[in-house]
Order: sequence, then C-alpha cells, then structure tokens
Amino acid sequence: MDNVIKVQREDFNADDLLNKVKSPPSGCVVCFIGTVRDHSKGREISRMSIEVYEEMAVKQLEMIREETIEKFGVNDIIIVHRYGDLNVEDNIVFIGVAAGHRPEGFDACRHVIEELKVRVPLWKKEYTTDGEVWVEGDRHE
Repeated sequence: MDNVIKVQREDFNADDLLNKVKSPPSGCVVCFIGTVRDHSKGREISRMSIEVYEEMAVKQLEMIREETIEKFGVNDIIIVHRYGDLNVEDNIVFIGVAAGHRPEGFDACRHVIEELKVRVPLWKKEYTTDGEVWVEGDRHE
C-alpha cells in the first residue's frame, strides 16, 4: 500500500484513510484520532504548535509500523501525523489498523500510539492562559 506513513501540515480525511486500510482478510479496522483538546494539566489551551524532525519522524513511524505488524500479526497500519499550528478540536494524528480480529487490532493500535509518544521526534507547544508551555512526550498523555 502506498502512503501508509505521512507527516504533513494539512488536515487528513479520516473516512478516506479508513477506506485505504480496509482489506478483504480484515475482520476489523481499529482507528485512533488524536485531537487538540481545550485543557491540559489544569490549564486552558487556546491552540497548539507542533514541530517535527520530518525525516527522522517518518523513519521512526515506519519502524513502529513494521514492528507492530510483526508483533501483533495485523494486516496493515496507516499512520498520519500533523505538524504546524493547530486549533482546539483540530486533528493531530490518525492511526488505522486492519486486523483479522479485534483483540490484536486494539492492542496494535494502542501499541502504535504509545510508541509514537516516546520515539518520534515531535515537539508540542501549548498556548495557555499562563503562557506558552512545551509538552514532554510521554505515555498516557
């Protein structure tokens, strides 16, 4: 499948991406869409800015994708991550996993987002009522 990993400024169409990841042997498609929320750690957020080391981010996402397919035995994975200035409710990340059955689909999807948070060179700055705050990439955030 072409374009299974993208790092881009522009928004994505989740329906189009879901249709790309579907396949005849897949009994389920699990999707995760991360969006900009309006608060973080007790602070109100007006917007977010994401910076990326694009070449390294793509390489890391490709590695995470391949490792996850092998580890969980899923059929396919699409990952799209945005960068640039984003407003509250804007899409940040799309992960679509096609799998034969739901347990491995859900497990693989969660694995991708958790690994992305710690391995991919992305930096998030939140614009809050208290000023600008750089966000540490960590799990369960």
